Amino acid sequence: MEVLGRLLALLVVLLLGTGLRASGVLDTGRTATLNAVAYYVALPALIFVSTYDQSVGDLLSPMLIGGLLFVLFATAVLAWFVHRNRESTGQRSVAIIQSYHSNLGYLGLPLIAATFGASVTAVASVILGVLSLVQVPLTIVLLSTLNEADAAIGDELRGLATNPVLVALFCGLSVGSLGLAVPGTAAVGLDAVGSLALPLALLCVGATLRVDLPTADLGATGSIVALKIVCMPALAWLVFSTLPVNSATFTASVVMLGTPTAVSTYVFASELGGDTEFASLNVFATTLVSILTLFVLITLVG
Repeated sequence: MEVLGRLLALLVVLLLGTGLRASGVLDTGRTATLNAVAYYVALPALIFVSTYDQSVGDLLSPMLIGGLLFVLFATAVLAWFVHRNRESTGQRSVAIIQSYHSNLGYLGLPLIAATFGASVTAVASVILGVLSLVQVPLTIVLLSTLNEADAAIGDELRGLATNPVLVALFCGLSVGSLGLAVPGTAAVGLDAVGSLALPLALLCVGATLRVDLPTADLGATGSIVALKIVCMPALAWLVFSTLPVNSATFTASVVMLGTPTAVSTYVFASELGGDTEFASLNVFATTLVSILTLFVLITLVG
């Protein structure tokens, strides 16, 4: 019941963000400011405090990387097979990428930090870093190729090098691997800042959710929901239960890969010729339904 209560509280904050946007309180400028605080301050702080006392050798293993990449690409291939016959190229491209592109930073990692212990959170931070390096370029390549759109892939890759999430992960793992000491006051302060990551991120996600039901293709959206938050975590469960990984790695992998479609897919779709209304609906649907599926996942792995 504690897990259910926590997830319902997340849903309330998410819908609060939607309500604040509808009422005009969270306009475009305020949402951008809130997003910047979450992305450049709270989330990096959470990642650093989760990893600064961990060695990279204890967290990053070939089994973890191999399992993550297998699940990601297997889901992408399955999504292509399911959605390959959709008449609209813009809708087909969006359906494929939103079936595998997970909301790891704004929901996955903060949720794990609020639910599990430090060891699971540390592994989840590494998962965020590994998958960010793969799923973002993959999404850009698929959208630009299927929609025949021009994409500055080189610029996006250079952006990953200065990504605050990845920089925080590198710094935290470097400090942990070198055995450097972090002052207690600094650690406590960063921990307090990091605890703001989840509510800030949920408000931002809620403020960006939009849905137009009269024009919705509910069948297509339903298939994306099934692939993203049912099939993908089920495949992750199967793969990581067969690999020689510890319980923290298993738990973090299954829950992170069970998160809904990332809001960033809507941004990529708008820039690279995708169907933006369809993309927005899918983000909303996967996020809403994931409250139930994440409750099931967390209960099973907990």
